[in-house]
Formats: sequence, structure tokens, C-alpha cells
Amino acid sequence: MQRRSFGVLVAGIALGLGACGGGDDDAPPKIIIDSDYNTMSDDGQLGVMAAQLQAEGKLQVLGITVVSGNKWLDQGVVEALKSMERLGMGQRIPVYAGENYALSHDWATIEQELAAGAVNDGYYGAWSVQKTAPTAAELVAPSDGFATNTALQPQHAVDFLIDSIKANPREVTILAIGPLTNIAKAMRKAPEIVPLIKQIIYMGGAVHVPGNTTKLAEFNWWFDPEAAQYVVRQPVPQVVVPLDVTDTVQLTTPIYNRIAHGARETAVTKQFKKVMGPGFNGVGFEGDPNYELDVWDTLTIAYLIDPAYATEVSEEYVDVVNAPGQANNGQSIGYATQPAGPTLQKMKVVKKFDNARFFEFYVDLLTRPVPIP
Repeated sequence: MQRRSFGVLVAGIALGLGACGGGDDDAPPKIIIDSDYNTMSDDGQLGVMAAQLQAEGKLQVLGITVVSGNKWLDQGVVEALKSMERLGMGQRIPVYAGENYALSHDWATIEQELAAGAVNDGYYGAWSVQKTAPTAAELVAPSDGFATNTALQPQHAVDFLIDSIKANPREVTILAIGPLTNIAKAMRKAPEIVPLIKQIIYMGGAVHVPGNTTKLAEFNWWFDPEAAQYVVRQPVPQVVVPLDVTDTVQLTTPIYNRIAHGARETAVTKQFKKVMGPGFNGVGFEGDPNYELDVWDTLTIAYLIDPAYATEVSEEYVDVVNAPGQANNGQSIGYATQPAGPTLQKMKVVKKFDNARFFEFYVDLLTRPVPIP
């Protein structure tokens, strides 16, 4: 695997932080956040919420493993490092760089899919920016600059996943909020970790609704369909938070204003306003009182803390189509009964959320003081 040096980008000494071992029924849940990280869109918001919950003693973040998706890997790493430093958590929540490209889903294949009818004028993440990963000189600093006191961990994210799960058997929940390349690579490299994973909670898939990248596929699972298919078929307890529910949870201007224009201004609320304010159309919440955005990744951490946030959950056998070059590549499908063919896993599929209760949780965590004590 190709590794990149961040010595020219961030200063500091690599932290010798590792996964914690040992079990304790009263200990907070141990999680790894596997993310196509961004400064303060959905992944970045989840990072803030997780750090605040760790400070409160409600969970333990073993690490953030970054993968390409929303941004190319190196850009995501830059934003994850600054996110933790901004919170004062740079020495407590380590960041690991993972996979830069999908297992087999390259731009030539994507072009074939678009020609085959997959086009939906949807979201293409890193591919929308450029067709190859950026060089060090092309990386863009967050508006408050690159991290200066928080260093990337030297261990590859795939190896960190393997070692952490082995050190904490049946204790680690993975919040899989990006493409599943890192997780698939870890499972393939060390299949013995599969029965040692406590659970995986995904933001991914569009089980019974249209996709947001192509007509059929949700972005995270479309970005690396081979990895998504491989991981969801593994015998691990799994919860899917798909577009089926995220389409129904809307960030509105009144909720946005409670964070961006609330009584307490912090480094987080400033970034929230800067990133979220323009929305996807350049006008957004700051210019249109009726503007709304779907809420995605942050639903997973609410579910982790209290599954009762989900008010409707089905149990289905979920699969992902891996058909390179075809219009349905990356499509996720839920079956009420086990279909013929490959053995699928029965998992929980979240369909509705307690939106009002969720947004109280969301606003509280995003407006708490920073740096975090």
C-alpha cells in the first residue's frame, strides 16, 4: 500500500496511542470512526459529537480511520487532524490514513456506468473535484489552517483496525460512515477479526428509495461497491442507516440558526456556519429561510448512544450489487427472506427517526464549549 508523508503538512510528533484492551461491562462503548472525513459537513459534525461524548464519558473513540470518498484520502486526513486539534482532542483521538482508491471502482468503470444509464446528476464526492488524488501542494487547508500540533499516526488504518479489534474482542463498534474500503481490506487481510467485531453501524445504502449518486445507488456504497458487498455479507451484527431514513431527517433554518447564530460562538459553530451556511446551492441557510438539507452520518452516533432514537426498524437481508460498468452498480437491496444465492446477513434497517429528540441531541453537542476540557 502506498503511504504519503505528512511531514511537510503538519508539525508535531506522532502519538503513541493504541487501542485499549480489557473488558468492563460498565465502561463506555469503544468505537472506531471509519470516515471519508470533512471539516464540518456530516462526517466532521459526527467527529465533534463523538469527541464531546468521549469527554462526557459516554464512549471511547479508539481512533478515526480515514478513507477516500467525500474527499480524496490526503485531504480527508488534513481535515480530520485539524478537526481534532480544533477541539483540543489531538492528543486523545488519533487519526490514521487508510485507502486512497476503491478496490476496483475506477473512473473508467464509472464512465461505463454513466453511459449505461446510471446517471442521476448526483453526488460524486472526490471524483467531482479531480480524477486523481491531489498532490501535497494541491491540498487545501481548512479556513482556520492546517493542524500544527496534531500528527498523523504512522500505522496504516487497515492495520489499526485489525490490531484494535484483536485487542478488544467483541467490544469494538465500527461507525462506518464512508466507503467500506478500509474495513473490507482489514477483513480480507485478517479474517479472524470478523467474529471479534461487536457491531457495525453504517450510514450507507438506499434500500427501498432512489440513490443520491445514481438512480439506484447511495454514495458511500457506490464509491466502492466491491468493498460494500464484501463487508455486508460478513457474519457481524449490523445496523444500516440508509437514505430511507436520512431522506426524512431535515436540517432546517431554525435548527441551523441555533448552532450558527446561537448564544455561544465557538470554533465549531464558526466552522459550522462557514461550511453549512451556503448549502449546496451557494445560497443555503444564510440566504433562504426555507432551505433544508438531509442529515446523514450523525444519525449513526445517536443510534449508538440510544437505539430508541430509531422509531421504525425492519430486519432484512441486505446485499449490495457489484456489477462494474453496469447501471445498477452499488445498488443496495433488502430482502424480507433469505434469497437464493450467496448467504446474506439479517440486519437492522433504520427507516424512521425521532427527529425532534435527535435535533436536541445534535444541537447540544455541536454547541458545547471548545476546546473540550
